[in-house]
This record gives sequence, C-alpha cells and structure tokens, in this order.
Amino acid sequence: MNSQDKVQKLIDLREKARKGGGKKRIEVQHSKGKYTARERIQILLDEGSFEEYDMFVTHRTHDFGMEAQHYLGDGVITGHGTIDGRVVYLYAQDFTVFGGSLSETHAAKICKIMDQAMKVGAPVIGINDSGGARIQEGVRSLAGYAEIFERNILASGVIPQISAVFGPCAGGAVYSPALTDFILMSDKTSYMFVTGPRVTKTVTGETISTEALGGAQMHASQSGLAHLLAKDEEEGLLMIRKLLCYMPQNNLEDPHVTECNDPIDRLDDALNEVIPDNSNEPYDIKDVIFAIVDNQEFFEIHRQYAMNIVVGFAKFNGIPVGMVANQPNHMAGVLDIEASRKAARFVRFCDCFNIPIVTLVDVPGFLPGSAQEHGGIILHGAKLMFAYGEATVPKVTITLRKSYGGAHDVMSSKQLRGDINYAWPTAEIAVMGPKGAIEILEGKALKSIEEREEAQRFIEEKEQEYKEKFANPYEAASFGYIDDVIEPRNTRFRIVRALRTLASKKEMNPPRKHTNIPL
Repeated sequence: MNSQDKVQKLIDLREKARKGGGKKRIEVQHSKGKYTARERIQILLDEGSFEEYDMFVTHRTHDFGMEAQHYLGDGVITGHGTIDGRVVYLYAQDFTVFGGSLSETHAAKICKIMDQAMKVGAPVIGINDSGGARIQEGVRSLAGYAEIFERNILASGVIPQISAVFGPCAGGAVYSPALTDFILMSDKTSYMFVTGPRVTKTVTGETISTEALGGAQMHASQSGLAHLLAKDEEEGLLMIRKLLCYMPQNNLEDPHVTECNDPIDRLDDALNEVIPDNSNEPYDIKDVIFAIVDNQEFFEIHRQYAMNIVVGFAKFNGIPVGMVANQPNHMAGVLDIEASRKAARFVRFCDCFNIPIVTLVDVPGFLPGSAQEHGGIILHGAKLMFAYGEATVPKVTITLRKSYGGAHDVMSSKQLRGDINYAWPTAEIAVMGPKGAIEILEGKALKSIEEREEAQRFIEEKEQEYKEKFANPYEAASFGYIDDVIEPRNTRFRIVRALRTLASKKEMNPPRKHTNIPL
C-alpha cells in the first residue's frame, strides 16, 4: 500500500466514523426530534473549533455476538473546542451506536478528556443520550461509570462541569450528571431516573409514565434536579453557551469581565415606588433585578423550582455576579426546605468559582408547619446559612423590605461576613412582624382588657409603636449592621461601586481538609 492509499484509507475511516450507526439510525434519531451527537457539537462550539480525540476506538468485547459489531468511536464523541474563543472539553454520547450505551472503552474516552480538562483548567460539558450500561460487558461497564464518577468528584469546585441530557439517562448513568454543577434537560425528549416505570410497577405496584416519573418538566419543577429546561435541543445548546459566559475557566481564575455600554449611574425612578405601601402586598422581585443589572439581562437558574427564591447570573458593569433574591410574589418570599437547598447550592457554586454574590432581601421568615419541621427545615435552612458564612467571594446585600428572625441572619447578613450591606428606606429588620411581636410582648396586658373594641385599639397602638421602632432600617444602621440606607433608584450605581471596591478582597477560611456542611 503506497502513501496515497494510506491517506485515502484514513479519509475513508474518518468518513465511516462520522456516520455513526448509519443512515437509518440517524433518520430514527431525527424522527424523534433529536439531533445526532455530531450535530449537537456543531451547534454548541465555535465554527471549525472542534478537535476530536479517539475517533478510531472500538470496544473489546467478544461475547453475545459483539465481536461482529464494531463501530468507530464506540458510541461517544470526545474532544475539545472553543465557545466564544474559550477552550472547553466535551463528550457527546451517540445514540445511533449501541443506543449510546457505556462500555469500558466508551468510559475510557470520557475519562481521558476529563483528565485533560483538569490539567489545562477548562470546563467540561457532557451531552448525555444513552441507554445505560452495556449489558454485554457486565462489571466492566459498571467500573467505567465509577471511573467517571470519581473524576466528577475530583473536578468539583476545580473546573465548571455542565451536563446536557437530550435523551434517556437511567440507572447508574444518572449519577454523573447529578455530580456536576448544572444539568440541562430538553422538554419531552429527555428523562432521568434510577429505576424505570416497569421496574417501579413490579416492585411497588405503581403505574406511572416515563415522563411523569423522570421527565424534564418533573425534574425542573419538583425534584430540582434540572437547573435549566429547554424547549428543544438547539435552545438548550445555546443556553449552555450563554451560561459559560458568566464563569471563569477554573477555580484559580476570575470570571471574564466584558465591556459594558449600560451606564453605571443609570437611575430607575420606578424603583422608588416598587415596594407597596401595604407591607403584606406582593411584588415581583424580578422587576427589581431587571432594573438594576446590565442591559436588563438576567440568566435565571432553577426557574420552575422553589419559586419563592430567585437565583441566577447577571452582570454589573461587565462583572459577572450570582444573584440571590427572595420572591414576595410567591409564598410571600418565605424560606422553606426547597428554597434553602436551591440557594445554598447556588451560593456554593459562586464561591467555588470566584463569582461575587449580590443578595436582595425581602423575607418574612421560615415557613412554619409540621411538614417543614418533619422534613428537616432546620437542617436545610442551616445549609443556606453555612453556604453564605463559608463564602469568601465579595458579598453585597440589599434589604428591600422584610428581614425577620432567623431568616434575616441567613440571607447574607453582616454577621455572616456580608461585605457591604445596604438597605432601602422601606426595609423592616426585626425579630418578627408587628402582629406576632405584640401578641408576645403585650399578651398579659391584652388578657386584662375585657372589651373587644378597647383591645383592638390597644393592639393597633402597640403595632404602630413597634412599626415606628423596627419597620425601618435605621435601628440596624445605628449598630452598624447596615452600612448605609440608600435611595432605591441608586441601587445599580451603589452595587457597581461596591463590586469595584471589593475586587481586591482577600479572605481565607481556617485551614482544614474540608468543611462538614449539614447534609
């Protein structure tokens, strides 16, 4: 075979590898509203930037007729490329080859790019579309999963890890995405569960559909497993591109600051009137967020889950930040189990990757009731407290309205090392609301009043007295717990200036192997 023949063989093999499981299987993939693995990579990465590894890898199994079935790449495409010019490593499982099932060599390919990503300090993106472990390989496929899991664990907090689920992801396969920082699912075409509907019915007698058991909508709104929900794969891949623009390449770098054409001193007079006169009336905290961030751009995380708290990414004068805000529009912005877990995980991610945290506070307290207490609200609320207290990134907190009781402490208070804590004139910082406080403080006096009308007048007078003392930010400011009371319309400018001031912040936690966060 001469040189030209050898070159032609290479070209032919590359072409064969790019066809995956063949034309018919690709057509089936398209008929389900799904892209192929290579099409997904093409949409995700900058044009012409993909460098593929291990295109010629095949499996090593000789049982169950597998020796007669060999496909180049063995059901997963791996390599690196760029997103907006920044290097990322990625793998995309190819459902047209053995249903994207994981074999020993399939796993080795994924592990190789994860190891390289750790060496160079670049994010890893996994596109999951797999029938699970390759049964013909037995324990070797299980070992392959465990090799990947270990790398997910070691990479946690070192490089960003993002998982896209664009098809089935079941059994042991679910734990790799669960170990990563963010999971994105596509509506109606993806699902995740440990055991499927058939096994569930056999073991428990419960009849349930695949979508109801582990579909994207369920995980986005009920389990909280899915951080992002896309209407289709193209939207999902573009969301990943957008998500990465808020992150550094690794834990040793700062987030990428971009040029900003939105004036830092832009005033929004509507903010001066956004808080209702009646402190029990709701309003949408997102109206405040959009008003103060660069160009009204806010990338929300967990939009459908625990909607009483809002988390996501934004920029202030081009500086990426993580936003955490109570949502008075949903359950009065109260903290419950789900909200505490949601916010705690987000705060810890930001702290891992040097992303400043801006917190907007309007919280009446923790949700009462036996369901919350029995479900462990103490434990889960402690997670959020722990996350804020542990974080060493710049933390800017603005109290808009209510900040009551233990929830006041939890929401990035000065005592949890909040760097700069501002309040609006409408802020109410107290142990509890006026009604509950008066019932406790004046309980004995109330019992001695026999006439109902007189008792009502007494309550109203005492509540007004309590409001005048505590339903304002000046009591907290007098002790230095609030650094300044600011005009709402100036909020954007004050946050930008605070972030500039804190850019050189250096704070270290005590030396230790790792913390023991309440789990």
